[in-house]
Amino acid sequence: FAGHPTVGTAFLLAKLGLVPLDANDPVIVLEEGVGNVAVNVQLGPDGPVATRMSVPKMPELGPEPPPSHALAAMLSLSVDDLLPGRAPRAYSCGVPFLFVPVRDREAIERAKIRPDLWEKTVSQWWASSVFVFTFETETPQAQVHARTFAPAFGIVEDPATGAAASALAGYLCDLEGRDGSLRWQIEQGFEMGRPSLIELEADRSGVRITAVRVGGRSVLMSEGWINLD
Repeated sequence: FAGHPTVGTAFLLAKLGLVPLDANDPVIVLEEGVGNVAVNVQLGPDGPVATRMSVPKMPELGPEPPPSHALAAMLSLSVDDLLPGRAPRAYSCGVPFLFVPVRDREAIERAKIRPDLWEKTVSQWWASSVFVFTFETETPQAQVHARTFAPAFGIVEDPATGAAASALAGYLCDLEGRDGSLRWQIEQGFEMGRPSLIELEADRSGVRITAVRVGGRSVLMSEGWINLD
C-alpha cells in the first residue's frame, strides 16, 4: 500500500479518460496488496481537480517504541527537542510508521537520520520508517508540519507520504479523543523544496476509527511518448 501513487494514479487515469466515470459518483477502485482502495475524483469544468482515497485498513497501534533519548539521537536531536507530554508512537494502515512529535519547526528543520543509530535503533523494529512532525506550521491552513525518512526503502526523505498520513490518523484521533469527522491538513516536503499539502480526514465513533480518507491535488510533472516502428 502506498498513498501518493494511489491518488496520483487515479488522477491520471481520470485525466486521460482511461477509466469511465459516473459524474454522480466519480470513483476509481484500485486493487492493491492491502485490499481494494476506492478513490473519489473531484471533477471541475475542465476535468479532474483532486482525488481522495478511502483507506481499506484502519490504523493499527504498534508496540512500545524504543526510548525517547535513543530516537532523538537517531534524528540528530536532543531529548529537549521532542514535544513534552506527547510520546512517540507507531501506527500502520498497511505500512508501519514511527511517529515522533517535536517542539517546533526549528527542531524539525535540524532533524537528520544518523544511519548508524537508525540501524541500531529501528532498522529491525516493527516500524523502520520515521515520521517526524510538529504542530507549528508554515501555512495558516495546515495543522501538522512533517518530514518522513524511510532508509529501508532507499528513501532518504519523502516529500509526501500518503501511507504515513493515513496511519497518522490513529495518533491524532487518540490525541483529540473525540467522536465525529475530524479533519487536518499536513504540510510535508518543505525542507526539500518540494512542498506538499495533504488532506486527512477520519471518522471516529467511541474508541474506534471507522474511516480514513487521504487526498489532495495532483500536479502533472512530466509526460512522454514511445514511438513504435
